[in-house]
Amino acid sequence: MVSGRADTADAPLVLGIETSCDETGVALVRGRELLVDTVASSMDEHARFGGIIPEVASRAHLEAMVPTITASLGTADVDLSEIDAIAVTAGPGLVGPLTIGAAAAKALALGLGKPLYGVNHVIGHAAVDELVHGEFPERVMALVVSGGHSSLLLVEDVATRVVELGSTLDDAAGEAFDKVGRLLGLPYPGGPHVDRLARQGDPTAIRFPRGLTARKDQAKHAADFSFSGLKTAVARWVEARVDSGLEVPTADVAASFAEAVADVLTAKTIAACERHEVDTLVIGGGFSANSQLREMAASRCAAAGITLRIPPIRYCTDNGAMIAALGSAVVRAGVAPSSLDLGVDSSMPLTTVSV
Repeated sequence: MVSGRADTADAPLVLGIETSCDETGVALVRGRELLVDTVASSMDEHARFGGIIPEVASRAHLEAMVPTITASLGTADVDLSEIDAIAVTAGPGLVGPLTIGAAAAKALALGLGKPLYGVNHVIGHAAVDELVHGEFPERVMALVVSGGHSSLLLVEDVATRVVELGSTLDDAAGEAFDKVGRLLGLPYPGGPHVDRLARQGDPTAIRFPRGLTARKDQAKHAADFSFSGLKTAVARWVEARVDSGLEVPTADVAASFAEAVADVLTAKTIAACERHEVDTLVIGGGFSANSQLREMAASRCAAAGITLRIPPIRYCTDNGAMIAALGSAVVRAGVAPSSLDLGVDSSMPLTTVSV
């Protein structure tokens, strides 16, 4: 974590609240220095359903909000009166959970008489890297990959100017991992289990398809991703083995599937960096914890002369630090605060940094 920066002492103290899905995240950031990051997760409550249940997540946020805020303030030894601004995820995400976070942030802003900033969850996944590796250079490429998003962003200014170059046309990378995990009989969430199993297998054992990489797709979808066809190909391969009475080599299936996903993500991202003459790549989001993605990105960035920045795994999943980091950047840039009738947007466009 970067600390002791010249801009820290006089920078505003920002409280960040993240509730886009099943984790209640609260953090305090001053400048680019993280003071505390507290997360309460309801993941265990969703495991028996095999996926996130929005109403269950909303109730969990209600129960966790005040204790999580209290814990964060106590750990950082900060009083509510010392906070200069409140940042909250305004989208994208699940409407119910987003509404709980926004309501809490509005109450704090109104009660404390402090400005409120509704910010973009996906861009927050990139902004959190500034807390770890320092200020972004003038232009960076950001690949944000998670259970719900696979997005390629050209970041000219993380607080004001973000261009969406491409995104997933169907399943996100993390979503595809969860579905393949279910297919292989692995516990929910499937992503981490598929990743661990893949390390035991041969990534070249099965040649699964690479979506949107054919020459005919390059003109329109050079920076877009598609993993639905890959997921279906894995399912058909496994079904064919079962129907033939053959054993399914689950480790090889997992490794070959993970290799296909990492190959597409890194190849398209490196190509975008070269096309837009960007020499710094930031990878964020829950799926950036995937070992094959990290290894392949490191290898290909080194070969292309691109600086790779990936936050530690603790900052890859949803957390308050990413929202406080983006909120801090927005405040320092002099962006006007949100109004107290701030609404949430489950499909907030990625060109919108703050509302």
